[in-house]
Amino acid sequence: MALSYDEVISLIKDRLDIVDVVSQSVVLKKSGANYWGLCPFHNDKKPSLCVSPSKGIYKCFSCGAGGDALTFLLKTQNKDFKELIAELAEKFGIELPKTAGFKPQNKELKDEMKHACKEAARFYQKQLTLDKDSSKAMGYLKKRSINDSIIDIFTLGWAPNDYHKLYDHLKGSFSDEVLEKAGLILKSKTGHWIDRFRNRIIIPIQNEDGEYVAFGARAVDEGQNPKYLNSADSLIYNKRKILFGLYTAKDYIKEEDAVIIMEGYFDVISTQAHGIKNCVASCGTAFTQEHVRLLSRYTKSRRIFLSFDTDSAGVNATTKGGETIREVFSSLGNIKQFDESHVAAGDENYACEIRVVSPPEGKDPDEYVRAYGAEALKEHIKNAPLLIDFELNNILKQSHAAKTPQEKSKIVEDIIPILCEIHNKVIQGEYIKMVATALDIDESSLVQEVRKMAKYEPDNMFAPDSNFTPVVKSNVTKTSQILEMTQKNLLSVYLVVGNQITLPQISEMIPTDIFTDEMLIIVKNTIDKFTQTVNNVRGLREKLFTEFIEDTTMTQLLTELVYIADSFKGLPASDLSQAIDDMKFKLSRLANEEETKELKKKYSAANDDDIEALKLQMALRDKLKLKLNGDNK
Repeated sequence: MALSYDEVISLIKDRLDIVDVVSQSVVLKKSGANYWGLCPFHNDKKPSLCVSPSKGIYKCFSCGAGGDALTFLLKTQNKDFKELIAELAEKFGIELPKTAGFKPQNKELKDEMKHACKEAARFYQKQLTLDKDSSKAMGYLKKRSINDSIIDIFTLGWAPNDYHKLYDHLKGSFSDEVLEKAGLILKSKTGHWIDRFRNRIIIPIQNEDGEYVAFGARAVDEGQNPKYLNSADSLIYNKRKILFGLYTAKDYIKEEDAVIIMEGYFDVISTQAHGIKNCVASCGTAFTQEHVRLLSRYTKSRRIFLSFDTDSAGVNATTKGGETIREVFSSLGNIKQFDESHVAAGDENYACEIRVVSPPEGKDPDEYVRAYGAEALKEHIKNAPLLIDFELNNILKQSHAAKTPQEKSKIVEDIIPILCEIHNKVIQGEYIKMVATALDIDESSLVQEVRKMAKYEPDNMFAPDSNFTPVVKSNVTKTSQILEMTQKNLLSVYLVVGNQITLPQISEMIPTDIFTDEMLIIVKNTIDKFTQTVNNVRGLREKLFTEFIEDTTMTQLLTELVYIADSFKGLPASDLSQAIDDMKFKLSRLANEEETKELKKKYSAANDDDIEALKLQMALRDKLKLKLNGDNK
């Protein structure tokens, strides 16, 4: 029996995973039971979006956006409702009711393009053994230590040096439109259809689901240009969003909780062939933020190794790749900057960990693994320096040639921004000392320059968005308003990150009966409940936001409290304790003032009544007087 329209939608909702859905668009970081990231529905600067796996919903505590997985997909994908439902139904193998009118746009065309790419990949692979010139390709692959097993895994093939061989093979099964849009054929100067790839090794490109969507083609003849010819972007292929090798690597990335980014197709193929399976490469383009977001779905601790060529172009690509990764992850917290320990899976101390694999002797990963074997490369991966060390060492290499003050000054200008990123002052001091020694410059002067540039950045996890404006009125004069604000300030102490006073200690210092605002009392009681099981501020923040995830008014209040809490960050325990006492004293004084005011009001009201009564009495007396005088006349 066919399912009804409502039943189909219900089944789809049940099978959608909220974390998987949101992570396709947002980089998420796990904190407690929930996940947090930048909200895609407004200009979010700090993680305001909470994703609750247990409730199957998302909620932004800044702009208020929220809903289930289906709602998120509708808001983030350029598709109408029926088109989206049709795609999801196909994905989950759910039969659609024929009367519902589901006609997904471009779906049939996209399916045909993928089918054509798959058939083309099979054709090219067969030509690797059938075509008369394929020995060139096999010789090249053998030189790269690529055996039949790896050829099968990556469906490597050969495009014959023939203008029509692929076209003749496919034209009976696919229209010219499909083949052209799939990037398999193009029109010659004479207006005839010809094969796009000829006399090249073919490297099929699969999306993360294993569907064939594009091709890379490597020249084998001397002087054949370009060296690599790649498919153009299409309806089924966007090189900014697809990573070569991800389909074969994704399970290993999860297992290792780490991913290695490489520069070229054969770096990935050769490295995977030698047993290092968690490596991928961009497809003829720079490493993009979309690539980073894609990878974040497969590594919990976001451990990323950059393994590009060791020439100047490779060094530049490493630096730019590092910047791209930092841009994506910086909102989630600090980037790991020194090796006190490896980041464990699920560790919440860092937003990510970026390392650089630079095999010696100027070899790229493919060359190195073929020359020295997998174990040697694994050792380099194991001992790979953090990005910050790579960047500093790379700049300091120039110090030997820097002789004049101007040359040294230029190096210092490049180094200072890197030093400013180091949050641990002890570690920062050691790096400053190292740099000063290498450049033979005054250490204290370097310290001063670093301090000039360094800016205070509050902890950003669960911090309010920059667009958020707390409900705080300037030049407040009314006692009731001051009383409310002081209560909020006092309650925010629970949410101060880095506070040396424990949560139970704060609870003992702040009695509930000091609060008069009903909502603040609710928050205080909820905090006291959570502090019985939660012993850190991050966990408390997460618990509170989850507790009130569906209460917009309460979440706005919590966001304001977090905003206030950040102003207390960095205070020593003694100063914070004194601040608590001062606020308690102020609240007590303000409460007395309010009571006094209330008594004065009552007294004044009573006094006014007496005066009014006296006035009435006098008026009555005047009337009696007039009456008596009249009677006497």
